[in-house]
Amino acid sequence: MMISIYGALWHVVLSHLLPAVCSTDRRCGLHVSELEGFSQPGDIMMGLMLPLHADKVYQQISFNERPPKVACTVIYYEGYQGLQTLRFALDEINGNPDILPNVTLGFQAYDSCRVLRLDLEGSLRLVTGDDGVIPNYRCLGEVPLAAVIGHATSTHSVLLAHILGLYRYPQISYLATSPVLSDRTKFHSFFRTVPSDVFQSHGLAQLVLHFGWTWVGLLAADNDYGQQGIQMVKQHLVKAGVCVAFSENILPSQPDRNAPHIVKVMKRSTATAVVIYSSAIDMITIMDEMLRQNITNKILVATEAWSTSTLISLGRFSGLLSGSLSAIKECTGEESLENIRNSYNDISNLRSAYSIYSAVYAVANALEDLRKCAKGKGPFSHGECADIWDFKPWHMLHYMKNVRIMLNNGRTLYFDKNGDPPAVYDIVNLQLSPEGAIQYVKVGSYDTAAAFGQVFSINRSDIKWATKDQQVPVSVCSQSCPPGFWKAVKEGEPVCCFQCLPCPQGEISNRTDSIECIKCPWDKWPNHLKTNCLPKAIEYLSYEDELGTTLAGTSIMSSLVPVVILRILIRYKTTPIVKANNYSLSCLLLVSLSFCFLCSLAFIGYPQPEKCLLRQPAFGMIFSLCISCILAKTIMVVGAFLATKPGSYLKKWTSPRMSYLIIAVCCLLQFTLCITWLFVVPPYPEYNTITRPGLISLECNEGSPVAFWSMLGYLGLLASTSFFVAFLSRRLPDSFNEATYITFSMLAFLSVWFSFIPASLSSRGKYTQAMEVFAILASSWALVFCMFVPKCLIVLFRPNMNSRKYLMSKDRGHIG
Repeated sequence: MMISIYGALWHVVLSHLLPAVCSTDRRCGLHVSELEGFSQPGDIMMGLMLPLHADKVYQQISFNERPPKVACTVIYYEGYQGLQTLRFALDEINGNPDILPNVTLGFQAYDSCRVLRLDLEGSLRLVTGDDGVIPNYRCLGEVPLAAVIGHATSTHSVLLAHILGLYRYPQISYLATSPVLSDRTKFHSFFRTVPSDVFQSHGLAQLVLHFGWTWVGLLAADNDYGQQGIQMVKQHLVKAGVCVAFSENILPSQPDRNAPHIVKVMKRSTATAVVIYSSAIDMITIMDEMLRQNITNKILVATEAWSTSTLISLGRFSGLLSGSLSAIKECTGEESLENIRNSYNDISNLRSAYSIYSAVYAVANALEDLRKCAKGKGPFSHGECADIWDFKPWHMLHYMKNVRIMLNNGRTLYFDKNGDPPAVYDIVNLQLSPEGAIQYVKVGSYDTAAAFGQVFSINRSDIKWATKDQQVPVSVCSQSCPPGFWKAVKEGEPVCCFQCLPCPQGEISNRTDSIECIKCPWDKWPNHLKTNCLPKAIEYLSYEDELGTTLAGTSIMSSLVPVVILRILIRYKTTPIVKANNYSLSCLLLVSLSFCFLCSLAFIGYPQPEKCLLRQPAFGMIFSLCISCILAKTIMVVGAFLATKPGSYLKKWTSPRMSYLIIAVCCLLQFTLCITWLFVVPPYPEYNTITRPGLISLECNEGSPVAFWSMLGYLGLLASTSFFVAFLSRRLPDSFNEATYITFSMLAFLSVWFSFIPASLSSRGKYTQAMEVFAILASSWALVFCMFVPKCLIVLFRPNMNSRKYLMSKDRGHIG
């Protein structure tokens, strides 16, 4: 009940008392002298909030007394240009009979001086309709407010949107780009003629990526516009692999904007490209500090808020923006405005002015649509239409949402469901004109309405960099890694800061900035630059190879020596020395030695499957025959000496049949081992890519190392047995001195093969085969030399020693 009474009382006050006050001198509320405004009467009013001053005097506030009056400083010529653009557009519309005939549009404009509390007061004055501030009431009831144009900055536009949105007054900003203003749940009546920063941020990221700048700095004003915009840019850049060298905030609340610290960080950083989200007035302080600290090697990637502002095209900044210096002349007070170039009369860049011009025409066309509404076919309840002379804010809001006009530049202006226009940006390059002034040259565009593949376009040839060679500046933390290297991230640093390491052995990288190396296929190997995989050379001990040719020739020539010695023994087989050394076993030994030399050929040439299968068993069997013959000869020598004693049971060991039995048994054991080897794990050819990097060693895999070393060990066992038996019988009577030769031959044989073991384990590829061939030749020559050369010398050159009388004499010298 009490609430109803209070409501009725307030209704009386607002409906009777306040109109009486407003009707006396057209003033409502207390007059605040610090808010300056401009107005032009009309049948329908438009509001305009914009900064005519770019800065203010920063004063200490104690919060225990009324804050001092705001002292505005620095005339903002672009703001004044915007005010004149509004007047021009209204004059053009009022004089056009095709739009709003018999309706005059007027305006109220207030200077915010970039101070929030002045924006608050100005917006309330626009709603009230006069210089006073009375919430929830409009003094000019007979003159409707169509819309409010402004503010230029996002933070101030947010404040206006909260107030104007309560009354559903359409608000059209001409420069505010913060994406938060696209939230229709919070800002029901907000529109703008510039795109949201959602698109600009993506476009800036595309621009950075286009030039390969992976190490960039970020600067942003500490407000809605700067913080939200820079965060979106950062998200796009980080997602694309770009690293942030530094991120600093420009503080509009401080006189120096935090410039000394910011510029010190910029100077210390190795990043060349710096993306800046800020207004022009804040950037002036930053660039003045850059001049003071002598920083001229940075590429400033600018947002629309300051990129084309004529405030930054002042002559003293040309060194920062174009790479050259020029003077500013001091004013004398006698200059003519026609000869002075400033941001007001500079018509080379009317982006901000054209945005206001478009906003005015959007409002006018919405009013024209409202005026043309056919009775009974209106968009409101029961088909009602709004009265052009007495419409409500939400009536106008409806038509603003559906307005669609063709602009002079050929583009269509409309607002999407969030109040945003189509996103179209020009990419401009700041260049030095012949007269020494900064000029803006369009070098590309970012048009979200363009066809696929043409959204982002740029003409590099039109860009002039602040470098002598006109090459694209480099902005990276680490130089690119050439092919053949990979990027290794430095511990504790961003991923863009890396070191270039050569690819590991057997791997390549065939492109710049590889994050990993690619392993070559098993049959290929990197070139010397490690950029490409080339087929590996196939290596084996071939006959065409110098080493293979030498070993093959030596083997063939060596195999003839036992044959020649055999011919000598056959010719002198009736002589005593030949008879005394067991002629039959000597002939069999010589034949086996000739085959020993020839078996080395199985280790030379292309490793065919058949050759791999038989070469080691053949070598083992031939050498087993050879050593078995020597063992038989040794046993025969010992047996012959011991059998001379009367009644010796060892006489049977001296028979030829026993020597052949010994040879057969020894060879049978080796044959059994080799046959088992071939059936269980036979040798086979294989490509060895491990032992010799960069080469494929075509070699025979022995199948079973155990079988191979068992075969070789068995030969060692036979040789060792012969050696020990011969060594123990070396002091037998001189007629049986062949034991001495057997001792030396077995000693040489064992020495060669014991040396072969470490040599074969340390050698690789074809040299392993060469070592075995060398061991075969060396051990065979040891047997030939120690066993037969002394006898041949006696037979051929000392016939006097080849007699029974000499052999039986007790005072003869040592044979050979």
